Amino acid sequence: MELRFEYTRKRSDFGRPCNFSDHLAEVTVDIPPDPSLAADFIPQDPVDFSVQHGPVMAVHEVNTERAQVASQGVNHVEGGWPKHIDPRNSELTTRFREEVEREEVYTRSVLRLSSLMEHCIRQNNAIDIYEEYFAEEEEEDEEEEHPSAKTINGFANQPLLAALSPQRDPNVTKRMVTHLSWHPDDNKAVAVAYCSLDFQDNRKDMSFDSYIWDLESPYSPELTLKLSSPVVTLEYNSKDWHHLLGGCYNGQIVYWDTRKGGLPMEITPVELSHRDPVYGACWLPSRTGTECFTASTDGQVLWWDIRKLSQPSERLILDITREEQLKNALGAISLEFASTMPTKFLVGTEQGTIIGCNRDAKTPPDKIANIFSGHIGAVYAVARNPFFPKIFLSVGDWTARIWSEDFTDTSSIMETKCHIPYLLDGCWSPVKPAVFFITKSDGTLDIWDFLYHQKEPSLSIKVSNEPLFSLRPQDNGRILGCGSRLGSVTLLEISPGLCTLRKNEKSLVSTLFEREARREKILLDKQREMLLREQERAQGRQPEEQENAQEVFKQVQRDFLATINAERQRRGQEE
Repeated sequence: MELRFEYTRKRSDFGRPCNFSDHLAEVTVDIPPDPSLAADFIPQDPVDFSVQHGPVMAVHEVNTERAQVASQGVNHVEGGWPKHIDPRNSELTTRFREEVEREEVYTRSVLRLSSLMEHCIRQNNAIDIYEEYFAEEEEEDEEEEHPSAKTINGFANQPLLAALSPQRDPNVTKRMVTHLSWHPDDNKAVAVAYCSLDFQDNRKDMSFDSYIWDLESPYSPELTLKLSSPVVTLEYNSKDWHHLLGGCYNGQIVYWDTRKGGLPMEITPVELSHRDPVYGACWLPSRTGTECFTASTDGQVLWWDIRKLSQPSERLILDITREEQLKNALGAISLEFASTMPTKFLVGTEQGTIIGCNRDAKTPPDKIANIFSGHIGAVYAVARNPFFPKIFLSVGDWTARIWSEDFTDTSSIMETKCHIPYLLDGCWSPVKPAVFFITKSDGTLDIWDFLYHQKEPSLSIKVSNEPLFSLRPQDNGRILGCGSRLGSVTLLEISPGLCTLRKNEKSLVSTLFEREARREKILLDKQREMLLREQERAQGRQPEEQENAQEVFKQVQRDFLATINAERQRRGQEE
């Protein structure tokens, strides 16, 4: 809410009693009549006014038996007695008695029904009368809807920003959509970060602005976010919807209050900020709702409080050797934080390693808890499963992998096939535990459902001819936003079959993940046994091989000496 008026008062004045005093009336202003102004007025004729000639009397009531009967709407006769009590009128007396008896019967019926309803409510608490006993048969009779996705009305076959402006990105020089963030209040708006990540891209007339688009009025941005450096990532605060956090290309951290316009409220100083672009920014579930942390390719994770952005409150160097050397740190290119695990977070690096961190560790080296290796390229996205927080998804190189934090020694428990185009982003469905989305460099969106298909995606859509760099679903899972390289955002509506949680689906997915994790652990144990056997065999063969080598060497030596002696004898005979 906007503050229209502001009242100030000293703290000592709060709660002070009002001191009233009694004094005589006094004249504050006396304006005498001016006869010269009489010509400017028009007299009113005639003038109507009311006069009360009769005395004003108060109303008094007495609750007598006659008054009670009269309050029931009974006509009176002379003398004030009701007609039905008059012994001379037997017909009215009989009618009154019938009405009274009818009311008593109604009262008894209501009391009897109330006892029956109370008994039914108790039974309802013990037995679910609304339980569907034949839901499985009905599901078998119904035809399942084929998985599909379609563009929302008004944006059919066109990206969101193309519908807003014929040039997609409102600026002449096109920039890629690096991040999307939906408004927490019913997803009525989306914040889009625009930035060119190409190396040394110094094109002229390149704008540094990012925008907030209102879905109800898509023909102009609701708010323009002004900055001196492009924004790589944007994130709404779930506690305070008006606060928006941003990470800049030059490493600075900034936040906006959308109620006060598009200019930033505060920016971190350059010398205490990141040294590289900020690819990840997340809000922390603190009491004040003002704490956040960021990650960058300079190998640092910094914690901030937007009430004081002059310096970071905490720092972590992503050195997996645990020596806290910035020169050995791995560059963070993706960041994942879930409020269900408030002390843990995941970092995807440029080197293909995923680092699991714990903020509550006592020493900085202990904060790097787990290390997951499997990708051979940069990990562009890391996302925890909303139903099983210990299961997370990673997207990098040409594959998407599913990991379990309970098995740190194993590789990924599940993975997709190796795609031909490069994978750029991915996320889980917020409503189905086994469904996740992947965007590729050929402009295709793949929707996977590992509960039904593990070798091929359930649905593949050609969204754009440009690479899709960013992806973000709404909280209901029905609307999906995809950002492309040339600054267009496409909104897709997913079919109910891919955004409706079915009966027992959560338990089936849990069983699937546990089975795959167990299988991976068994394979790892067998591999270790085979390695140990190979080492034992190699150690047992080593003495025999040494003896055989000595015998071979002696045999070669004897053959060499025999050849030399034979050559000497031949030369002696010739001489």
